[in-house]
Amino acid sequence: MTGLYSDPLSLVQPDLGVLRKAQRGDERAFSLIVRAYQVPVFNYVLRLVGDRALAEDLTQEVFLRVYQGLPRFSLRSKFTTWLFQVTKNRVLDELRAVERRPRAVVDLDDVPSLEVLDAPFERLEAIDAVWRAVENLNVDLKLALLLRDVVGLSYTEIADSLEITLATVKWRIYKAREDVQLALAREGITFYAAAEVPAAQPAPLL
Repeated sequence: MTGLYSDPLSLVQPDLGVLRKAQRGDERAFSLIVRAYQVPVFNYVLRLVGDRALAEDLTQEVFLRVYQGLPRFSLRSKFTTWLFQVTKNRVLDELRAVERRPRAVVDLDDVPSLEVLDAPFERLEAIDAVWRAVENLNVDLKLALLLRDVVGLSYTEIADSLEITLATVKWRIYKAREDVQLALAREGITFYAAAEVPAAQPAPLL
């Protein structure tokens, strides 16, 4: 089954020298790491919590946790896997804290970095429908789908980040994509240009 999105590019790992300096508390080295990964982390968090301001706050908190945890990070592990494990844990903490409160919904018109402002109205409607369908997924499916189709982690990296089996990852992504496609079909939408789904940009962290 093909996914809603084209195959994403995998995230590159940080330069080992930069990572070692950051582990020793070098703030300039850490700022390089933040600049390299803040956009994928922010996009992931935004699609999970549905609130831009909250996503920016949580992204800041994620990188604070990363900075604090770097001295204990094993260089034998993939940095991106660990980064999104930290991200997942912080987001789940937040979702549990607000699960009884109404969740805000991101209006695509509020995201200034959209690259489809000149797209036909029908295309904008289709993109909006995709994100509405993703929004309605349960959190387990959403965590896996976004790590694959928005962040670009491999199935193995997702398994490590979510601390679940590879088979579970594959099933959750399959199920999530199927549920999204079914939701779109109910609206009479065939999403034919998934590679153009927009990604939001966060405010600079450093």
